[in-house]
Amino acid sequence: MSGATPLLSLAGVNAGYGESQVLDGLSIDVGAGQVVCLLGANGVGKTTTLMAITGIVEPSAGDIRFDGQSLLGIAPHRRVELGIALAPEGRQVFQHCSVHENLLLGSFSQRGRKVRTAKLDEIYSMFPRLAERRMQMAGLMSGGEQQMLAIGRALMSDPRLLMLDEPSLGLAPKIALQVYEVIARIAASGISILLVEQNTQTALSVAERGYVLSHGRVALSGSNTQLLDAAAIREAFFGAGHGRPDAALDHPQPNNAGTPQ
Repeated sequence: MSGATPLLSLAGVNAGYGESQVLDGLSIDVGAGQVVCLLGANGVGKTTTLMAITGIVEPSAGDIRFDGQSLLGIAPHRRVELGIALAPEGRQVFQHCSVHENLLLGSFSQRGRKVRTAKLDEIYSMFPRLAERRMQMAGLMSGGEQQMLAIGRALMSDPRLLMLDEPSLGLAPKIALQVYEVIARIAASGISILLVEQNTQTALSVAERGYVLSHGRVALSGSNTQLLDAAAIREAFFGAGHGRPDAALDHPQPNNAGTPQ
C-alpha cells in the first residue's frame, strides 16, 4: 500500500451466521484504484467478507472502514450511497424485467440517479450485447450475458468500490475471458475492485495483489506474481503438504495468518 490510506480496510473482523462464525479476525486492505482478489476454496469466508462489507452481515468484532469512515452501524443502502456496489454470485438479475429495467434498478440510489443517463450510455458502450437486447427479458439471456448485466447494474450506482463475487462461475472459458476483459477495462477507469474467485490464474491476471483465505483468516497475501508462484496456495486450496506460506510475501499478518489447514 506504500503508506497510503486504503480506500477499504477490514481489521480483525469476526462475522458469521447465527452461532456459526465464518470470519476469524480477518484483515485486508484495498487501495484507491486497486484491484484486489480474495482466493480460497469453498466455505473459507470469501462471500461472507463481501456480505460484511455491504452490511448484510454485521461483524461481531473488528472494524470495516471505507475512505476512513467506519461502516459499522451504517445500513446497506447507505453504503451504496457512499460508493460501494456488489455484483453477487449467481448474477441474481431480475429475470422478468428487461435489460434496460435491470440497469435502471441499479441506479435507485441518489448517487446513481445523478449520473443515470451518462452511466446508461457508458454501460451500453461497454456491453454492446446489452444495448442490442435492452428490451429483452433478462431471464431469457445466456449466463454470460446475465453476468455482464449484473456487472452493468452494479456500475449504475456509480461505485468507487466494485465487488464481484465469482464472476466466471458457470461460464464457458471463452465467455469468462470476455467478462474478464471487461473487468480489466473497469479497473483501468480507476474504480477499485474487490474480486472473489476460485480460479486463481484468471483472478490474478487482472488483480495487482491478493489474499488467500483459509478458515476465515488470511493464510497468505502478496502481489499477483508472488501468489502465482507460491506453493502455499496449493495448500490453502487442497490441504496438500507444501509447507508454510512464503515469509517473503508482503503484508505479513502475525496475528491473522498461519499455515493453511
